[in-house]
Amino acid sequence: TMYTTLEPCCHQGQTGPCTEAIINAGITRVVIALADPDPLVAGKGIERLRAAGIEVDVGVGAARVERQLRPYLHHRRTGRPLVVLKLAATLDGFTAAPDRSSKWITGPEARSDSHRLRAESDALLVGAGTIRADDPALTVRDFAPIGVNGDEIQPLRVVLGSAPADARAQPLIELSGELDDVLVDLAGRGVLQLMVEGGAHVAGAFHREGLIDRYVIYLAPALFGGDDARPLFSGPGAPTIGDIWRGEIIDVRQLGSDVRIEMRPRAN
Repeated sequence: TMYTTLEPCCHQGQTGPCTEAIINAGITRVVIALADPDPLVAGKGIERLRAAGIEVDVGVGAARVERQLRPYLHHRRTGRPLVVLKLAATLDGFTAAPDRSSKWITGPEARSDSHRLRAESDALLVGAGTIRADDPALTVRDFAPIGVNGDEIQPLRVVLGSAPADARAQPLIELSGELDDVLVDLAGRGVLQLMVEGGAHVAGAFHREGLIDRYVIYLAPALFGGDDARPLFSGPGAPTIGDIWRGEIIDVRQLGSDVRIEMRPRAN
């Protein structure tokens, strides 16, 4: 019996069809967690195995695999990356002081967790304003995966708009236009998960367009105590209490003195 997370492919890619390798190996039973939503597969692999007389069971461990392969499955089902918005704020909802200083609102445990989140992402996106104001390196520390040549694998760095030529984050991909088109472009580059770390303008734009799949917010036990600091989002918000966005909390944990909240949009 062979166990596999995804339905075996039945087409010629960089390697031969997985289904033919299974058939040629003489395997008589295959247990598959999930059918592959990729249009090149999409049930055809299962059909090929069954046509060859192989017993195929589908759905064993499906929920766990759905969680593990969420970015890939989302990419194949929607044609765009899974978008994760990362924010860090005080309890009164501000991300930086009026002078834009923000290092550091959260403690080392929260910052380390955000680097783990970066390492899980294929690309990091910020706005040109963040590049000009903060000049972030946009790199992964401590958690960067290692490639076959021994080098660290860093996420693709994406800026909305034009960045200064001497920006610390290099190389940068500069994109502009409708956000939907930006996501389609990145999906075509093989980006399965995109982490958005832009300022309030970029965060607000993605939020209003309904393009965020996961919100990860780090809250520090601190207060600016006024109304002139920089908010989580900028731009027009909900006009009435009945119009406010409400999400579904899927995880809450304490990291040092901070709290990490993960949310997703409520299902319609």
